[in-house]
Amino acid sequence: MLRESADIVTTHLLLIFSAVIIIYLAFQRYQKGLNRYPGPILASLANAWRLTDVWNRNTHITYRTLHQKYGNVVRVAPNVLSFGDPAAITDIYGLNKGYTKSGYYDVFATVNKGNPVYNLFSTRSERYHAQLRRSVNHAFSLTTLLDYEPLVDSCTSFCLQRTQELFVGTGRVCSFSQWLQFFAFDVIGEITWSKRLGFVEENQDISKIIEAIDSFQNYGTAIGQNPWLDRLFVKNPVKLFLESKGLWPTSPNATIIKFALDQQREHSKINADDQGKGIGKQGVNFLQRFLQSQEKNPEFLTDNRITAMCASLIIAGSDSTAISLSSVFYYLLQNPRVYQKLMQEVDAADAIGALASPKDSMGAGDVVPFTAAKGLPYLDAVINESFRMHPAVGLLLERVTPREGAQICGEYVPGGTVVGCNAWVLHQNKEIFGPDAEIYRPERWLESNGADPAQVSKMRQSMFQFGAGSRTCIGKNISLMETYKMIPTFLRKFDVEMAESEEPMYLYNAFFVHRKNFNVRLRLRCKEIANS
Repeated sequence: MLRESADIVTTHLLLIFSAVIIIYLAFQRYQKGLNRYPGPILASLANAWRLTDVWNRNTHITYRTLHQKYGNVVRVAPNVLSFGDPAAITDIYGLNKGYTKSGYYDVFATVNKGNPVYNLFSTRSERYHAQLRRSVNHAFSLTTLLDYEPLVDSCTSFCLQRTQELFVGTGRVCSFSQWLQFFAFDVIGEITWSKRLGFVEENQDISKIIEAIDSFQNYGTAIGQNPWLDRLFVKNPVKLFLESKGLWPTSPNATIIKFALDQQREHSKINADDQGKGIGKQGVNFLQRFLQSQEKNPEFLTDNRITAMCASLIIAGSDSTAISLSSVFYYLLQNPRVYQKLMQEVDAADAIGALASPKDSMGAGDVVPFTAAKGLPYLDAVINESFRMHPAVGLLLERVTPREGAQICGEYVPGGTVVGCNAWVLHQNKEIFGPDAEIYRPERWLESNGADPAQVSKMRQSMFQFGAGSRTCIGKNISLMETYKMIPTFLRKFDVEMAESEEPMYLYNAFFVHRKNFNVRLRLRCKEIANS
């Protein structure tokens, strides 16, 4: 009798559990009427589908495939819609639209001694973001851009020297994506703390900081699909308390914070020593500008927030620029016609002295000035087309619709829905970029080559590699300056060709889309040999 009763209870529990699961899945599927939007059935039932897709590190390809199959609006999670029409950029990311960032970004708040610290990227508060951006915006403005150019020149010139020593003189294969990231990291160090960090000099990951950043991004990209997991695993109150007391192992994001703090302390010590010797300050850099802002608003721009800003430069500044540089070189090598045409433009400008740069105190006369590089129309087209084909970010830039809902591309979307655009989808839109949008063709950007000026304007407005609106990447001007300077400077000195690799080349999407196993061989150009 007891066994029969137990069987009945077990049966009822199973029925109840099954009913709860069915009700839950039905709620997920039909919530807010989002079932009217097409997409994978499993994606509409649970965030597990999205987590699995991100875990495979090919989300940029998945979303392109989904939009090709389902159209401009695709449901990619129970409460998430992906928009593939570039018109959605204004609707979602335009100023004063009432959208906020989703919980995805909380995962990327760094932790310092048990305290989450939010930067411009990770904060969801529009008020906090506006105040922080106002505090540091002058450091990133176009008017101060040229102040950083001598620092970029110094790193670029040194990178040319080390490239010749390590790869030209020895004939060694260059792991180009990694080498370009080492260069970009040294630039970040130079413009933030007036110090090359040693990546190019040592040809290695200094303090394993890149490894820590990769671990942080791998974690954040996956866990960000279910942000509550971060509050369970990393930012739960018990763990944060133990971290604050030094009783918990250091996490990858704490390693990044520590790296930034170490650089700040060394910078302060060197400045103090120089002033004691009557030498004066080292020159303009990001940290000094942040400290100047702190003097005006010490209550808000605290030391922790300055450290978080420096840490965000480390995380985003090197990856995005290295990916952009790598993509330009990759597409040039895949398209010899474009490579040859660009070299003709560079050589012609060089022959008439248009790329000349007087040697300054840092000895960087071999680096093309930013203004000169910007004056090369085919270079501009090559870079824009590379940005289009391989934008650095490969996930949705998520936003939450305001409580009253919103109109996006003529569609009413209920309040509290997560929406967003993926640059890898937008940049392949054939109505904007032409029927050959899948092909690398820089000429599409050149009005002198017959491109319609109105269409070129639409293309520029549809580019999403730096985001859009008030949350546009604040460091884009620095990244652009590095890219425009480095490409002609490097190609003027070296011939680049693809090298065979034991491992196949592939793309790896951990928010930033890295090109792995991109190996090249380098040699001095004939004119460089003649001048040496």
